[in-house]
Amino acid sequence: MTGFLLLSVASAGVCVVAMLVTAYAARRAGRVSLVDVTWGLALAAIAFVCAALGDGPAWRRWLLVALVGTWGLRLSWHVWRRGTGHGEDPRYTELLGSGRGGPLVRIWIPQGAAIWLVSLPLQVAAVAGPGLDAVVAVGVAIWLLGALFEAVGDAQLAAYRRRADRPPVLDTGLWRYTRHPNYFGDACVWWGVWLVSASAWPGALTVVSPAAMTYFLVFVTGARLLEETMRQRPGYLAYAARTSMFVPLPPRR
Repeated sequence: MTGFLLLSVASAGVCVVAMLVTAYAARRAGRVSLVDVTWGLALAAIAFVCAALGDGPAWRRWLLVALVGTWGLRLSWHVWRRGTGHGEDPRYTELLGSGRGGPLVRIWIPQGAAIWLVSLPLQVAAVAGPGLDAVVAVGVAIWLLGALFEAVGDAQLAAYRRRADRPPVLDTGLWRYTRHPNYFGDACVWWGVWLVSASAWPGALTVVSPAAMTYFLVFVTGARLLEETMRQRPGYLAYAARTSMFVPLPPRR
């Protein structure tokens, strides 16, 4: 219990520092959407801190560093490169204008708390005892599926944006089966991380973390907010009528 409390406090400290640095950078850049870059870096940092301070099986601690670090660094680099030279993300413009409170109340505190919540499997896995290797293998497989979905979806979207003759809506590749393959992949990554943690008790109790991540991706700063903007694009309503929003499915007639 003492080990978990130490990791919990240390993880919270990483979140506080990450949000302070992001708030300063966002103020200078004039866009709070820099917080999307912070997510991957902060969770990778928490994975490293938990692995360094934990006393659970070393191979599992550092496996999680590899999984979360690979995901986080790729995602942060992709988001940074995509946003460079552009203004504020419309999702955050809408979020900031939809209620009371400025960035501190509507962005920095909720996002920092969300990162800490999502990191719970990393904290518990770092101090839990030996577990079931088969569950770890399933978790890694789901992580791999998610990482591929996210990376391929991002690459297909980037290629679409580079086309001079691009159609109004991207509806090929993975985007034929889900309107948000990158968000779906993100969710799979964290369900895979949770399974690695759940391979040893009490890791299964941290199921709230991947559930929360999926909720954020679908309803908070992810798909639903993006949909509000995309619905203004010609052809998007017809695309939405035939294509699953989140989980990949065959296109509807």
